[in-house]
Amino acid sequence: MSKQSSISAVGTAKAVYKPKRLAIRRQIRKNWDLYLLILPVIAFFIIFEYIPMYGVQIAFKNFIATKGIWGSPWVGFNHFERFFNSYYFWRLLKNTLGIGLYQLLVGFPVPIILALLINEVRSKKFSRFVQTVTYAPHFLSTIVMVGIIFIFLSPQTGLLNKVVVWFLGEPIEFLTEPAWFKSIYVLSGVWQQMGWSSIIYLAALTGIDPQLHEAARVDGASRWQRVWHINLPGIMPTITILLILNMGSLLSVGFEKVFLMQNSLNIAASDIISTHVYHKGIIDGQYSYSAAVGLFNSVVNFILLVFVNRMARKVNGTSLW
Repeated sequence: MSKQSSISAVGTAKAVYKPKRLAIRRQIRKNWDLYLLILPVIAFFIIFEYIPMYGVQIAFKNFIATKGIWGSPWVGFNHFERFFNSYYFWRLLKNTLGIGLYQLLVGFPVPIILALLINEVRSKKFSRFVQTVTYAPHFLSTIVMVGIIFIFLSPQTGLLNKVVVWFLGEPIEFLTEPAWFKSIYVLSGVWQQMGWSSIIYLAALTGIDPQLHEAARVDGASRWQRVWHINLPGIMPTITILLILNMGSLLSVGFEKVFLMQNSLNIAASDIISTHVYHKGIIDGQYSYSAAVGLFNSVVNFILLVFVNRMARKVNGTSLW
């Protein structure tokens, strides 16, 4: 290419780029109030999510507080190898993945079913009552929720054990037997969050065209058929997006609730990656090792998110990006 043609190409590129830049500026001036409104959110994520990523490098170093992050010696993947070869690795992975899958299989469909049922209730007063009752547990703090679990499952005074004693004669140690831990954690979480999680599905149901139901009634479709063929497909894009987001946090099992329910007798079922990071990082002061474990957890979640997002896009054309 000659020098003259190169200059011409650069000039053409600048001529195309300039109108685009002016259009962006005009768009910002036109909607400046909206950009100002979203600015605190952007600042929040930059300050508390992206800037702290600078410290991730300690997962590849032997962090020494007096030397700082940059001054600490580089050890590469030593901490990852130590975690993968540790005695607790498979137990941590099995417990974390088991609770995450259990929570997804049980907790994900329940809000959808609840939203579909509430949407079919004819009495508005009863519908609002059900919504209020199911929403209320969401506002309980984690410590209060765990306290309620302890009270209800107490082998001496717990209401559930009173019923168990009535039928079986002997109380069950729900909180100390590892076999019960996952079920208690997941089912209590479903009870607490199902009403709140159903809000987005109820909002999606309001966007379905009522004329579709009217036409289905004329054709003789039953209520169940209208729910299956109109309501469920109508909210399927919302279901897909939320499923992708849930899969992206499959290994991010909540630390607080597990930690509060954990004891020395159920540790075989309650020891998960987040509690392991807490014990090694905060209590034992092994900051580099705990950072490596946490980074491994985040990378696996990211891979799951990308994979499920790609599969969803291929299957029904709905995805996050």
